Amino acid sequence: MFLTRWQETLHHDGSARYVTPGSHPIGSTVTVRLRTGRATPLEQVYLRSAPDGEEDATPMQREPGDGPACWWRAELRLTTPRTDYRFYLVTAEGTWWYSAAGLTRHNVTDATDFKLLAGAQTPGWVRDSIFYQIFPDTFCDGDPSNNVRSGEWLCYGRPVVARGWDDLPLGRGQGHGVEFFGGDLAGIAQRLDYLQNLGVTALYLNPIFTSPSNHRYDIADFTAVDPHLGGDEALIALRQALDARGMRLVLDITPNHCSMIHPWFVAAQADPAAPTAEYFIFDEHPARYVSWMGVRSLPKLNYRSAALREVMYAGQDAILRRWLRPPFRIDGWRLDVANMMGRFGSTLLTHKIGRGIRRAVKEENPDAYLLGEHYFDGTPYLQGDELDASMNYQGFAFPLLAWLSGFDLTGAPFGGWTRRPPLPTEALAAQWRAYLAALPWDIALQQFNLLGTHDTPRVTTLLDGDEARLRVAATLLMTFPGVPSIYYGDEIGLSGGGDPDNRRPMIWDEARWNTARRTLFQRLIALRRGSPALREGGFQVLHAAGDTIAFLREAADERLIVVARRADDGLRAVPVGAAALPDGARLRELLDGGEATVTGDLLPLAGLDGAGAQVWRVVE
Repeated sequence: MFLTRWQETLHHDGSARYVTPGSHPIGSTVTVRLRTGRATPLEQVYLRSAPDGEEDATPMQREPGDGPACWWRAELRLTTPRTDYRFYLVTAEGTWWYSAAGLTRHNVTDATDFKLLAGAQTPGWVRDSIFYQIFPDTFCDGDPSNNVRSGEWLCYGRPVVARGWDDLPLGRGQGHGVEFFGGDLAGIAQRLDYLQNLGVTALYLNPIFTSPSNHRYDIADFTAVDPHLGGDEALIALRQALDARGMRLVLDITPNHCSMIHPWFVAAQADPAAPTAEYFIFDEHPARYVSWMGVRSLPKLNYRSAALREVMYAGQDAILRRWLRPPFRIDGWRLDVANMMGRFGSTLLTHKIGRGIRRAVKEENPDAYLLGEHYFDGTPYLQGDELDASMNYQGFAFPLLAWLSGFDLTGAPFGGWTRRPPLPTEALAAQWRAYLAALPWDIALQQFNLLGTHDTPRVTTLLDGDEARLRVAATLLMTFPGVPSIYYGDEIGLSGGGDPDNRRPMIWDEARWNTARRTLFQRLIALRRGSPALREGGFQVLHAAGDTIAFLREAADERLIVVARRADDGLRAVPVGAAALPDGARLRELLDGGEATVTGDLLPLAGLDGAGAQVWRVVE
């Protein structure tokens, strides 16, 4: 649909310029605002909601003023935990609907409505954070005395192998899971000064609980830190070291499955009448049982069992509660394969278990961050009553990397990680907007954004080491709505393909670092941490065509325009009229210090002749 000038300037999101900020209890009233350009032909605007399930329309009032933007406002009463709303626009040419999915002439389903949470229990520290993901075995060897010795045990029939720090992972089918490099929690504690200097404020660690493998996603004891990482005492020491620096800690756990050598499963296989037998799903005892993706070493947990629910999260001494308490006091959980938990055959308990986990975690610490792994569409879990966030593969990372590199990372069912023609810029913007539209704004601001993890090829490898495109990726990571996470080593140029090559040991020899890349990350992190617009501001796509995308981030006292391009598409000035900026508005570029003036609704792109990114602040 072709949009006219006033339609392009139409905008609303859940940020503070558009919705009364703060946490609002059920029964309270908030102000909702809608922006469009000054030359709007709107005769009337209605705020459409559905209190108690029945449709309601509130006439909006046009605010006085003579600036470039025209504002409409109305009061909205919050009668339920989540209030959905959209706008009905009346013009001389007919009526329009405006929802989170955009502007349409036809009425749309409620699924596309804007969403506002009442009394949202969100962890306030998260949106101000910079996360750093660490794969413990390959980050830093702080205590060689606890290193694994070759042949020390068998990992599902294969002897474990001790590797040198400068060795590369052997690859799947060779050393996968059984090779250990010696990283531990003491090593992480010893490198906190490095992380703090980078600008990191929070850590996310892959599993640290007792396990036979180096990745530890086959947990054999949910109640103990692996002794080869230093045991419980090392976690306590790390907690204290983080406290001294004001840093946070999120741990990874597998509530969907455990190791086949876990005592629960060993007892269940030995005796079908064992108390823990109901924790699992046996098709034929003892040999045929349900496991994660058919991997026999990972028996799936059966949440039809009330006893299992009690021990995992519901009981006062449950596992998910225990680690939130002193002396460990972790700040949140990352739930592995959260989309699979409580789901098998006719058993569809995923959301029930998710809500139960949320109640338990928030009872222990209302400020805890509850993050879930979801490779696909995690938005049904992100409506305010389950997860605080998901790892934002589809809503940020995968479309961005497909746009920059052509790699489709959607996974094995579609041919694996395959290089195809790059994603069109219009499609990048559409996917970003679609996933944002499905979320309450409070949730969007705490989504876990990333460029790579232990499950994906490294961004350096995907982009063939192209520093210009890496600058684009890093800039967008730090400027997109949500909380950024850096996978260890990306900031110094660590490369690697698919698992386990993407888990190479961290390089601590500074002579081998990409120091320019690290400096870029430091500058971008500092920019984000100092910017209210980037931490909690609104989001509006201004331009998406050719090889260039531009969007607005705006807070009450700051407006930023982010411009990113993957190649020179001949565009020398980006259209910014949709931001309702007046001609003559002056902007300053925050990374390289240039200045520009808006003329004819265009922002000149001096200094951006090829792939690169700019962040412009409106100064007057």
